[in-house]
Amino acid sequence: MTKEKKTLRSQGWFGKQDRDGFMHRSWVKNQGYPDDLFDGRPVIGICNTWSELTPCNGHFRELAEFVKRGVYEAGGFPLEFPVMSLGETQLRPTAMLFRNLASMDVEESIRGNPIDGVVLLMGCDKTTPSLLMGAASCNLPTIGLSGGPMLNGKFQGKDVGSGTGVWMMSEMVRGGQMSMEEFVASESCMHRSKGSCMTMGTASTMASMVEALGMSLPENAAIPAVDSRRNRLAQLTGRRIVEMVKEDLTMDKILTREAFENAIKVNAAIGGSTNAVIHLLAIAGRMGVPLTLEDWDQLGREMDCLVNLQPSGKFLMEDFYYAGGLPAVIKEIRGVLHANTVSANGKSIVENSLNAPNYNEEVITPAATPFKKDSGIAVVKGNLAPNGAVIKPSAATPSLMTHTGRAVVFEDIDDYHARIDDPDLDVDETCVLVLKNCGPQGYPGMAEVGNMQLPPKVLQKGITDMVRISDARMSGTAYGTVVLHTSPEAAVGGPLALVQNGDMIELDVPNRKLHLHVSDEALAKRKEAWVAPEKPSRGWYHLYVKHVQQAHLGADLDFLVGSSGAAVPRESH
Repeated sequence: MTKEKKTLRSQGWFGKQDRDGFMHRSWVKNQGYPDDLFDGRPVIGICNTWSELTPCNGHFRELAEFVKRGVYEAGGFPLEFPVMSLGETQLRPTAMLFRNLASMDVEESIRGNPIDGVVLLMGCDKTTPSLLMGAASCNLPTIGLSGGPMLNGKFQGKDVGSGTGVWMMSEMVRGGQMSMEEFVASESCMHRSKGSCMTMGTASTMASMVEALGMSLPENAAIPAVDSRRNRLAQLTGRRIVEMVKEDLTMDKILTREAFENAIKVNAAIGGSTNAVIHLLAIAGRMGVPLTLEDWDQLGREMDCLVNLQPSGKFLMEDFYYAGGLPAVIKEIRGVLHANTVSANGKSIVENSLNAPNYNEEVITPAATPFKKDSGIAVVKGNLAPNGAVIKPSAATPSLMTHTGRAVVFEDIDDYHARIDDPDLDVDETCVLVLKNCGPQGYPGMAEVGNMQLPPKVLQKGITDMVRISDARMSGTAYGTVVLHTSPEAAVGGPLALVQNGDMIELDVPNRKLHLHVSDEALAKRKEAWVAPEKPSRGWYHLYVKHVQQAHLGADLDFLVGSSGAAVPRESH
């Protein structure tokens, strides 16, 4: 018996034999499309975050052409559309402020147009979660394609990593170990090809999360942007999305609770960015999948880091790909992963990785001899962070993971910049640097300023790390003993707002503790005297601050949590 052909969503536009159908078809035909492309074949929307203001995504026009080639080969009709592009290196005050806005752009663009399946072109940090969040709220057959990392940076005969090298060399300049001329000379050497950061920063981490969640074809995470195999993957992705539409393989069948658990464990194994925490919480919220900050600690707590990449280690993404990429990591940890999940190609990520080779065990270490032990994201709690804060052990200094020190407090980022270089600042390497009002509401947008530069007077002693605490985030390319995402944040009156210079703060990562040694009575008096900062009064900033959730919930807007599906809307005429 022949299975009845499914009526595709796009036929609500192109299949109508009336005035409205005429309009939908005729105006698209002005681009030269022939009649038979409107005959009921799957219409594939290619959601493109190309922008010259987003350097990591600057090659996406070319990448989209390979996706289209694959869609046509599989009998689909590709239609490319733009959405807001978020460039981490250019967009102020922070790209994170606009992640939720871009997700709204994605969601409404998909829902409002004749689209049956979606290919998400993403690369720079926030383009990946924003596209996944928006698409999740529509729940059509969807597949992700990352743009790929840059080639390794090369400077003075050594590899240098994007972001990580910036933080390291800028501190060397401030500490007198590098000249400004050398620092400037490294700019073109660090970023010498198309693509996103080639360290295990947030872009590479989120590309890995897309693959680990099952939202892409295998090998998505690590193929360099300029490697021809990235274009090959794009073409195969175009072919596959057409089949996904025919199979009705929607996002809810892929993004299950088990898929998120797998991704958390993979993130630990690769030494992934702390930003993955906040993004996966938000994506899960759109899917209606229960996921909490505590899950990150419980699932990743005993996971070892197997990948020796900057900022946690030595190598870069190009080396990671040549060593075997994410499939090799998944194969090593397959015993702790759910094997019953479904990925975009119809198989589980475990099944996809069963025969994955590891060509370099210095880059991807065997599970029996891991690069770093017990290095999953740690969640610390206490009277300074009742709802939790996060730290990345693999990028921290082991001797500082248990530390008690005197607080040196900066009320906001402007206060920090005004005083950190002051030779009279009362600080030494045993102190704890505290930065307030840089969370979701406070910055606004929760900027990547948590990895505060150290005072020059400390750097000049040869000290390269101190305990730092804030309600901010930090770049996935950054490193150090940095406590982030402190919740609730200072701007809403969280305990962080009440810390004063000289207070003693205890960090005990092994016991997951973050404690301010100030009595409850004293904190209550400080809270009475606390004055909330002024909030934005108009525009996106106003809407964002009014509705953004706290970090431990994923910092989505409260009214965006969940899904509205993709029913065909009423006619426009």
